[in-house]
Amino acid sequence: MSPRLKLALLGAVCAAPIVLGTLAWRLGWGVSEHPGNYGELIEVRMLSGSPFSELRGKWVLVTFDTAACDAACERKLYFMRQIRRAQGKEQNRVERLWVLTDGGTPRAELMAAIEGTRVSKGSPWSAAFPHQGNLADHVYVVDPLGNLMMRYPRDPDPSKMLKDLSRLLRTSRIG
Repeated sequence: MSPRLKLALLGAVCAAPIVLGTLAWRLGWGVSEHPGNYGELIEVRMLSGSPFSELRGKWVLVTFDTAACDAACERKLYFMRQIRRAQGKEQNRVERLWVLTDGGTPRAELMAAIEGTRVSKGSPWSAAFPHQGNLADHVYVVDPLGNLMMRYPRDPDPSKMLKDLSRLLRTSRIG
């Protein structure tokens, strides 16, 4: 085999992964239509005022519901508590906020069960939270800079929420 042919074959072998990778990317081969996150990324919106000014610097899981809190509401609050606890040493970087959509007062037993969850009366900024259907259907994520950035569907899968939040905490240098 001539030296020129050997050099051409060596160049072809070295260039093949680049050429094939570029071709696969342009044709969309192996590209998932689903992102790696479970929660739905939403258009970022800055939230200001109380209680978000006090929670700045923390990742915040936010839910909306009435003070009466039915079974679905209790399940959401329980998931939020457990997901925070599952973060281990990183749990101090995560806060939970329950925004009451009515003027009621939650039951004492429920408040004891979700100890550490901040409770806030509804406010004008609740309109900043996008929702399909009922606002209480979702759990939202607010980043440490006060930006609303993600929401989870009604009856979310807690293991997938945990994975999302763990990934956010691992990659984030803030909060």
